[in-house]
Amino acid sequence: MLFENIKIILASKSPRRQALIKGLEFPFEVVLFDVDESYDNSLIKHEIPVFLALKKAAFYPNKLNENEVLLTADTIVWINNHVLNKPENEQEAFEMLSEICGTTHEVFTGVCLKSNNKSISFYDRTEVTIKKLTVDEIWHYINKYKPLDKAGSYGIQDWFGYTAVEKINGCFYNVMGLPINKVYDAIKKF
Repeated sequence: MLFENIKIILASKSPRRQALIKGLEFPFEVVLFDVDESYDNSLIKHEIPVFLALKKAAFYPNKLNENEVLLTADTIVWINNHVLNKPENEQEAFEMLSEICGTTHEVFTGVCLKSNNKSISFYDRTEVTIKKLTVDEIWHYINKYKPLDKAGSYGIQDWFGYTAVEKINGCFYNVMGLPINKVYDAIKKF
């Protein structure tokens, strides 16, 4: 194993982030804890997910061992000068998907990596162009795929991505929730 002396502590409920970290072949453990994800409304674009990733790292409730690196992250969709987080219900998911269909939006993921003696934070940005979907197609997606746990109400790796994403400019994995190539390079610095 390349980096067997490092263990990642992944503070994320996201099954997509867990799969991406697993793919890097680092030993890792998922630790879940609740953090208030509110932020100042003056923050924009990348500032929001970076702030939230740092906030999650600051509230990590355990002591890190010498070889452990805490990884926290947050992903948002930015469109029309406002943020789309995770929808609270199916109607809000419909409104979000209706807004992004037929447009290009930005996806930002903020990441914080923290050990006992070092901390790195950064973000990645990806542009995603979505074609128009019908009302029936949007409701089909919401009803069948239940995207309530996803920023902007969609997953690029599922039916919506297959049928509606016309083009991306940037990292595909960033849209899934973790710019994994940048994360790998940052972990190597530990």
